[in-house]
Amino acid sequence: MLPPMIDALYSARILSLAANMPRAGRLDLPHGTGEQVAKLCGSRAVVDVRIDGDRRISDYAQDVKACALGQAAAAIVGEVAVGATLDEVREARDDMLLMLKHGGDGPEGRFEGLRALKLVADYPARHASTLVAVEALLKAHEDALRARLDGCVPGWPPSDEIPGETPPDAARTRRAGTA
Repeated sequence: MLPPMIDALYSARILSLAANMPRAGRLDLPHGTGEQVAKLCGSRAVVDVRIDGDRRISDYAQDVKACALGQAAAAIVGEVAVGATLDEVREARDDMLLMLKHGGDGPEGRFEGLRALKLVADYPARHASTLVAVEALLKAHEDALRARLDGCVPGWPPSDEIPGETPPDAARTRRAGTA
């Protein structure tokens, strides 16, 4: 019999999600790639994305080596990532942090399925592994947008021809005096 903590945390739903990883693998010629590693346990996610002209994710793949909680989160993210905007991904990550660390309700909308991991809030040592997929997705999306602005993605107009187009961290880079 499993100890109560393990039994509660690793429910049948979590184990089912972990066993059915959508969009596993890597993309050929991604527009952006992000990687996140949970230092405590070594859980790791590498995410590749392509984005369309509206800056939404148009294709997605993930290579995840994580515990069942990290795999379950990655399965949920993999089901809904296509079509997401950078704001939606960032909001999902922020809502996950609030849910895990401060008792928040969890993500809404496209990423609402991540609420299935709310019990993880009681186990701080599991937080980082639960976040690897969404953190890697955020990094991949930002990387794709930077590549777009740098003119590295075929078929997109130069960034100076796209009104209001700025890199995700342009303000921070300018303040640091490096751009």
